[in-house]
Amino acid sequence: MICLWLLGVIVCCSMPVAFAQSQKTVTGTVFDASKEPLPGVAVTIKGKTIGTLTDNFGKYSIVVGGPDDVLLFSLIGMMPESVVVGNQTQVTITMTQDVRTLNEIVVVGYGTQKKSDITGAISSVKSEDFNRGVVTNPGQLLQGKISGVNITNSSGEPGAAQNVIIRGIGSLRSGTQPLYVVDGFLIDNASQGFETNPLNFLNPNDIESMDVLKDASATAVYGARAANGVVVITTKKGKAGKTEMSFSASTAWSSLSRKIGVFSADEFRKQVVANKGNLVDGKGNTDWQDELTQTGLSKQIDLSIGGGSSDKFFYYASGGYQDQEGILKKSNLKRYSGKLNMNQKAINGKLNIDYNLTASRTENLRPNISSTITDMISLNPTIPAYTDGQPTLLPTNNLNPLKRYDIYSDKAVNNRILASISPSVEIVKGLVYKLNLGVDYSGTTRDQQYKPFPSVVNESNVSNGSLTTSISANTNKLVENTLNYNWSKDNHNLIVLAGHSYQSFLEEIRKFTYNGFVNNNIDPVYQDHTSPAPSSSTGLLPTTVDAVATKNELQSFFGRVNYTFKDKYLFTATLRADGSSKFGANNKYGYFPSVAAGWNISNEAFMTNSFFSNLKLRASWGQTGNQEIPSKITKTSYSEDRLTTGNQSYNTYPIDPTTTTINGYPYGVAYTRIANPNLKWEVSTQVNVGIDFAFFDNRLTGTLDYFNKQSSNILLEVTPIDPVQPTSFYWTNILGMKIQNNGLEFALDYNGKINNDFSYNIGGNVTYIQNKVKRSPYSVLTTGAAQGSGQTGATINGYITNEPIGAFYMYEFEGIGEDGRNKFKDNNGDGAILDNDRRVVGSAIPKFIYAYHINLRYKGFDLGLNFNGVAGNKVYNHTAMSLFTKAQLTKSNNTTDFATQYPTEVTSNANAVSTRYLENGSFLRLNNATLGYSLAPEKIGLANVVRNIRLAVTGQNLFVATKYSGFDPEINTGSTIGGVQTFGIDYFTYPKARTFLISLNATF
Repeated sequence: MICLWLLGVIVCCSMPVAFAQSQKTVTGTVFDASKEPLPGVAVTIKGKTIGTLTDNFGKYSIVVGGPDDVLLFSLIGMMPESVVVGNQTQVTITMTQDVRTLNEIVVVGYGTQKKSDITGAISSVKSEDFNRGVVTNPGQLLQGKISGVNITNSSGEPGAAQNVIIRGIGSLRSGTQPLYVVDGFLIDNASQGFETNPLNFLNPNDIESMDVLKDASATAVYGARAANGVVVITTKKGKAGKTEMSFSASTAWSSLSRKIGVFSADEFRKQVVANKGNLVDGKGNTDWQDELTQTGLSKQIDLSIGGGSSDKFFYYASGGYQDQEGILKKSNLKRYSGKLNMNQKAINGKLNIDYNLTASRTENLRPNISSTITDMISLNPTIPAYTDGQPTLLPTNNLNPLKRYDIYSDKAVNNRILASISPSVEIVKGLVYKLNLGVDYSGTTRDQQYKPFPSVVNESNVSNGSLTTSISANTNKLVENTLNYNWSKDNHNLIVLAGHSYQSFLEEIRKFTYNGFVNNNIDPVYQDHTSPAPSSSTGLLPTTVDAVATKNELQSFFGRVNYTFKDKYLFTATLRADGSSKFGANNKYGYFPSVAAGWNISNEAFMTNSFFSNLKLRASWGQTGNQEIPSKITKTSYSEDRLTTGNQSYNTYPIDPTTTTINGYPYGVAYTRIANPNLKWEVSTQVNVGIDFAFFDNRLTGTLDYFNKQSSNILLEVTPIDPVQPTSFYWTNILGMKIQNNGLEFALDYNGKINNDFSYNIGGNVTYIQNKVKRSPYSVLTTGAAQGSGQTGATINGYITNEPIGAFYMYEFEGIGEDGRNKFKDNNGDGAILDNDRRVVGSAIPKFIYAYHINLRYKGFDLGLNFNGVAGNKVYNHTAMSLFTKAQLTKSNNTTDFATQYPTEVTSNANAVSTRYLENGSFLRLNNATLGYSLAPEKIGLANVVRNIRLAVTGQNLFVATKYSGFDPEINTGSTIGGVQTFGIDYFTYPKARTFLISLNATF
């Protein structure tokens, strides 16, 4: 049988073909970059009409005429390969995906498009290019992969929340989170009842691709919630004609990647005495960073099966279990996940039904992080960790953190289901109606408790025991109707989308707080409890109950037109109208338009002999919105109030003017919020100009984008200018105030090969962002403030006109004066150091974000290295300001040499907010490195059982080059102020881990 590859079609016949006497049969297997067998690959002989296709196991067999014959391997979507036969009788190759092919399908809002037809700024990452290792949420998969996207973990805690910043920060209130769309369902970023990432319910192994929509042309179709960009997550589906089962298992070990250089016990003794402190010498030698951390063991098992019984039914099902231990004890995240995707076709393909179901159970155990971090770097190192086998009771009856691990726990259990069904029907040729029904339900129970420990007398919640139980439920319902019309004729192609969307959100929270438990070694959560009566020893220990329910609705109408002429000239126009229950009657709806144009220059006749493989110019303008404000703030709210003992209130007055007791003052009704029906939507307006290019038969590809994004109608809760107001604060739009982000994004990628056995991929991206606040009516709008005794409320950073977001605003430290106290720069020259001497001294937001990768493949081996970094930003070391002072050292608390760098400093010197604690936040990190080997099943006699076996070793956070003195420069643990997020403050941050992972993947 002879098969011919003619014009993309394999034609088989039984004609005999004469070969020279040197003819021989060559066999082999074709794999993709993940070492999965590739079926349907065309294998031909260069210059001859001889060919075949690989089978479902990627195998082929072909008769060649001699050693000079060249085998050609081709498959749509993959880079073509060629191999000289020589003396070989077996040729096995790996094909790499041609991610730059113009026929690649990219997910856009409410549909897909060919990459060559895209007019907006959209970047895609496929599953084979994701970051590897211990991954608990999708954001980690993308870190460093896409220009213009800065992803940072707020801490090193398992499942920690992330800041995902797409093209800069453009809002005061809405934080940085983009809109996430999972298989067509729009996720709500509201808290799920515990302090970890809201996307932890997704198993990363179920994700097929992630598309990041960056400019307004791409995001405007999502309107009101797209100001921070959109991340579209597509999960895996079954494939036609191929039933495949995959199994993966991994084990990982995590440890503290970097210590803070506090004094050893011997050095501590010397330093306390040298600084005339009161040395409390416990005669021990304890490294509390070692005592309070552990080697965290993580394990993960995943099993999936997918396929299609015919061209009418496809399915994908998976189950996964992940158990990740943190490097602090009593720190753990467990996830049980299940996934089912099905697709059914009927009526000759005119009826299409998609079913998507994701279910998960997440169990999150957390220690008391702030207290533990404080203790591990400030506890006296001469105190032994244990005495007589029990944690040593610290001086002044303070709680030993090793004992805190035993008596404190914070456990949250979240059950979540995301389900949708999407039937679509072709009404007439080219016109498709689609209904999308979905629900996202999440329920969480969280218990924070202290077992009673009477030995500690100065902390009532510890000595008496306490329990706080929170029960929360989030329900997100979605109904969408869309019509999509696709028309083509001659050189014209037109796609028209029209749709309606309704989404409702219900959040319910109930919180119960109990104090005072029997010391019987039973967890308070399992005890019957009635608050005890007041006594001289316990005081008043009441039970408190709080409850709140919030409901919001969002109704939208949207449309989009895509027009293409001769595959050269592209045009896109979008309009979305969003109506939100959060806004008042006068501005219930917001309107968000966009237009874009593209020119495929490489398709022009004058480019026929050009050295460009691809060249496209794009330009867009559009607006998106932000509705992330508290519910009901446009409506009036009241509360009961009356005069109480020790607290003067002017909201009520006595009916009897001669009254002399509180009982003479009745309850009154007072405003807590005044109505504002004129409150407007926050609007982000963005301009984007981009170039896509490729050289050398698409082996070298790149993109260059310029963007300018400006937010207006800024939403904020402010203090009234007029002092005669019924409330202390109100919500308004800050008219005239703007937040601007403009910059350049550049990405470059090269695929090459040295010979048939060795291939490589090198690439990277860099983003320059200039952020600025314009025309703010406030001299400084504080977003980050100091915390702790004597420090609370002091401004660290904020929003200042003509300065970047997160601008650090403080005194400039010049050393220690002759009086032994801080010496600050007198910026205005008046001879006094006052508030007006503070200056902007840097920003928490990096100016440069960059990443690069190196991927090498040699026969069955593959090596991948991923680096990422930032430059041009500062970090405020609040931990150092609070703990590493001479005053702390003289009290026999440990510090670093930060406290002793000025010998003449007096112990009473104030640790005021200043540049003394401001450090360079730039870093370069080897974020991910993986060495893998794919074992050919036929070599071990398993060819009939296993398609592929891959073993890999992965390292995460292997090193970080930085000048920052804390655990890690990639942090953000400052508290929000009035709901406005802060950036770049390190306050007792859970440290990052260095992780090594061994994994096994097998495909059947």
